[in-house]
Amino acid sequence: MSRSGAPPATARTVRPAAEETAALPSLEAPRPLTFPEWLRFGPFLAHLIVTRRCNLSCAYCTEFDKTSEPVPFDTLAARLARLRALKTWAICLTGGEPTLHPRLVDLVAEARRLGFPRRQMITNGLLLTRELIEDLNDAGLTDLQISVDGVAPNKMTVKTLRPLRERLLLLEKHARFDVVMSGVIGSAPPAEAIEVIEFARAHGFRPRVLLLHGPSGQIDLSPEELAAYRQVKRQLGSGANESGDYRGQLIATGRAPFKCRAGSRYIYVDEFGKVNWCAQTRGVYTRELSEYGLDDLMRQFEAAKPCNERCTVGCARSASRFDEWRAQDPAPVEHPAPAPYRAVEELEID
Repeated sequence: MSRSGAPPATARTVRPAAEETAALPSLEAPRPLTFPEWLRFGPFLAHLIVTRRCNLSCAYCTEFDKTSEPVPFDTLAARLARLRALKTWAICLTGGEPTLHPRLVDLVAEARRLGFPRRQMITNGLLLTRELIEDLNDAGLTDLQISVDGVAPNKMTVKTLRPLRERLLLLEKHARFDVVMSGVIGSAPPAEAIEVIEFARAHGFRPRVLLLHGPSGQIDLSPEELAAYRQVKRQLGSGANESGDYRGQLIATGRAPFKCRAGSRYIYVDEFGKVNWCAQTRGVYTRELSEYGLDDLMRQFEAAKPCNERCTVGCARSASRFDEWRAQDPAPVEHPAPAPYRAVEELEID
């Protein structure tokens, strides 16, 4: 698998570079939400891109590049503060590959200082070391998510059990945060996803299953993949039926409509500091995080999303589930349809 660049050996705490401590434009902070306002419209989860760069080139992924510099620490710290002013409950640092950020540990510590109850990270795991895991423990990480695409590297991905095994064992031994390990169906022979799930269960990680979906965003499993998925669901029990078992509905009918509250309950902040509905609709709806406030949260809470029926973004679905009983404007907002993509469905933490 194509790999380029020389990633740093670790993402330990370092002194800020001169350019990171340069004065940033003065932006008026949004008014903090009251608790009743947050309860009605506020974010449960925000994904924050800390770098778009990745050390891998997985064939299915559209969320990375090989050239971007990490977003400066001070810029990210300001974005964390703004998200916390919106009373965001859980913050997830992601990319690209967040372990490429030289001040990842500091970012986790800053999230804890700001009072985020849950401080999460999504990683491919290949740059994890014992030292970094211990630093993340001390900084206050609460959850780590890692998806394992199969057992052996193939033309689509090297993010598989064989090269990751040593790092996963380090997590088992040293992590004091929760680890969610997902097997992926669609990126390797189906039986390999079952082996990944069995490894996760045997080593004390919380197992999940994810499905690779095609260019139109539709899940299209072969008979062998469908059999593997059903077997994994039996192994996981009720834990596999996330957000009303939307995957089962998508497989059976191609539709699983829901009242998407992206832009309100779930927020995706890209590397440029813009709020988007999610990673798969970047550019369809955008607004500066520095200007985001209660009116924006209310507007996006009420707005029906045209892509909701075929959505495979698990975090948007789980964050929206709490408010399924509440009304929503039935007329979709007037935005262009999302561009086609091919990716693993978005990860989530309950």
